[in-house]
Amino acid sequence: MPSYTNRTATPNSIVHKDTTLLPYAALMAAVCFWGGSFVATRAAVKVMHPQGVMLCRMIIACLVLLPFANRLAPSTWKRGDLKLILPMVALQPCLYFLFESNALKLTTASQAGVISAFVPLLVGVGAWAFLSEKLSHKTAFGLILSLGGVAILTASGKAEAPGDNPLLGNSLEMLAMTCAAGNMLIVKQLTSRYSPWTLTGMQCLTGLVFFSPGIRYLATVPGGIFHASVMIPLVFLGVFASVGAFGLYNWAMSRLPANQASAFINLVPVVAVVLGWGILGETLAPLQIAGAVIVGAGVVLSQTAAVSAHNDRRTG
Repeated sequence: MPSYTNRTATPNSIVHKDTTLLPYAALMAAVCFWGGSFVATRAAVKVMHPQGVMLCRMIIACLVLLPFANRLAPSTWKRGDLKLILPMVALQPCLYFLFESNALKLTTASQAGVISAFVPLLVGVGAWAFLSEKLSHKTAFGLILSLGGVAILTASGKAEAPGDNPLLGNSLEMLAMTCAAGNMLIVKQLTSRYSPWTLTGMQCLTGLVFFSPGIRYLATVPGGIFHASVMIPLVFLGVFASVGAFGLYNWAMSRLPANQASAFINLVPVVAVVLGWGILGETLAPLQIAGAVIVGAGVVLSQTAAVSAHNDRRTG
């Protein structure tokens, strides 16, 4: 893990422009990890209580970060940052995981995944309102187009297992996505002063404390259920969907505008639907494939608009 020096905010340091493809590669990796997390969580909560699953996820994530604890500790604190850090860690992972883990007991990974496409719309509006980021008409149209793809993607959604309640499950997932959007806006402000990996460590450590009451559910779990079909999802959630996804996304957020980075979240439902179909046997109808293509087109449109605007500023 690279070593970072915590930065002091200046007017020009809010967005650390990176002309390479690395921020986009980081976003794509985070999207794949988050898309897979819906499938992994759905598989785990079928045999374990959601709080027990989240506690295992946070334990594994913290163990991965433990060898780097000295590097992750912030060297300085800026007065007033606690007002941002506390809501950041409360929104995600605490409330986000609480809502999402319970949602995935009631709805499919595919249906929950498509709800995540609402995040860019929330972040885009929030960044325009609170961070003074511009939201071009072309970018807005790209986001709306991808949202239309999501509508097609989820049009055939229905209960696929006993005990499923898609309406309640999808409502909980929507609350989770609202928390995610708020978290992203706060992270955008904090990455100008703290290493993205430091923020990731804060999130994982807070999640460990928040979900620690889940130990009572782990104590009642028969030891025989901890076989490969359960351990693989738990390890994936802790290592890739927590440390990997949050770290990479936080890093990319420090290099790109919030609404541009959040547009990649629209690819999460595509990954979730494909993996839900391939691993869990969830339905993937032709209309869902068409919707996935439209989602991708919307993301491409929003990104080309952002690149075009950046080039105009450079030549203007």
